[in-house]
Amino acid sequence: MAITLSGDQAIPGPPLSSRLTPAQVWGIVLLAPYLLVFLAFVVYPVCYGLWLARAPSNYVALYNDPIFARAAVNTLIFLVIGINIKMLIALFLSGFFAQQRTWIKWLSVIFILPWAVPSIPTILSVRFMLNPEWGMINHYIFALTGDDGPNWLNDPTVALTMAIAVHIWKSLPFWTLILITGRLAISHDLFEAAEVDGASWWQKFRYITWPSMQTLYVTCTLLSMIWTLGDFNSVYLLTGGGPADLTHVLATLGIRYLRLDQLSLAMASIVCAMPFVLPLVYFMMKRLSR
Repeated sequence: MAITLSGDQAIPGPPLSSRLTPAQVWGIVLLAPYLLVFLAFVVYPVCYGLWLARAPSNYVALYNDPIFARAAVNTLIFLVIGINIKMLIALFLSGFFAQQRTWIKWLSVIFILPWAVPSIPTILSVRFMLNPEWGMINHYIFALTGDDGPNWLNDPTVALTMAIAVHIWKSLPFWTLILITGRLAISHDLFEAAEVDGASWWQKFRYITWPSMQTLYVTCTLLSMIWTLGDFNSVYLLTGGGPADLTHVLATLGIRYLRLDQLSLAMASIVCAMPFVLPLVYFMMKRLSR
């Protein structure tokens, strides 16, 4: 900034550092490392991926690939079925674990373990249990019935169902905890008044619990959909996209193209998930801004 006088003379203004308060200077200093990390590990990879996927021929190749169409359908099934089942179970389990009983508190510690333990050992352990030859599940089926158990991961429908079940089992504790906090925020006076009026548990849920938790439930559902679109572990660690690449979702399809040394197609398949993500982000931010 400069102060202009008559003629061509100009007096330079004070430097920027003198116009900032010490708190503002420290704010910039402390924010700079996080901004650099964000630019290096978020902005740059996203822009580079979009640049790799820029050619229209990539999307023509994806359109002609039947595996991509199957992965898009699997992704929709994963979202519509898996998310809704998970959130409904979490909603009702939140009422169970919100009870103030000692044995329920101890049970909640066991319940939260699948979410707390890293994905690789937990999902791989499920994969070993489903092994048709020496897996624990088929072993017990043979011991109880005398018949060999099914080959769980050799049928595309069953394998995708198992992947959805693993996703629900792994992430259910987290969403249950979130909904428990919503239940605990409801005033107990409302439930006491309902009990005095002789309301049933369903009437309490319909007229007290659900209206109070509706916004939280919808927001969690939208956020869960966004995160599930990027859920790589549940499918890849359990089925590897098989059999015959028929259980891939958009989050794992890129690995298939990378193994085929088709980097541009891998990036294009990830870009194709944006029509799913952007509307969800828009609706979630719209609800949060109310």
